[in-house]
Amino acid sequence: MQLNYLKRVYRYLQKQIRELKTHWKLYVFQSFLATLVLFIIALTLSIENAVVIASIASTAFIVFTQPSSPPSVPRRIFWGHILGFCIGCLVNLIPHHCMLTDALVYAMAVGFCIFLMVVMNLKHAPAAGTALGVAITGFSPGVFIAVVTSALVLSMAQSRMKGFLKDLA
Repeated sequence: MQLNYLKRVYRYLQKQIRELKTHWKLYVFQSFLATLVLFIIALTLSIENAVVIASIASTAFIVFTQPSSPPSVPRRIFWGHILGFCIGCLVNLIPHHCMLTDALVYAMAVGFCIFLMVVMNLKHAPAAGTALGVAITGFSPGVFIAVVTSALVLSMAQSRMKGFLKDLA
């Protein structure tokens, strides 16, 4: 049983190495573009927005590794994160001062965000992270600017670079 598993792992690793040898330039190029875009975004944000930055980094992964996938559509990127921001702000208004209510409010932010993204056809998984991040940190003009700027930059990057980017998966 373990021998079969090891053989499958070995074949998988050989396949991955062959693919890396073939497409390494594309991997490096698109990873560099993602790094550059996130660097620009990070320059405009403060560390207080770290939770939101994490969800934006997830969006960058989708944009630069799967540019033709449905979650990489600029409309879903931008409006998904705006929706996540709004839901995070709304659920943060619910009084929560203990661990149990904190957990409930944070879970509600993600659940409501998922529900509305599906209903509105704005499915973009990292936007649920934005809802969670804003529910945790609360509203501030800086967080709003961070979300809007980041979503705009990544949406524009996706639409402008779509012809250059290839699916890496």
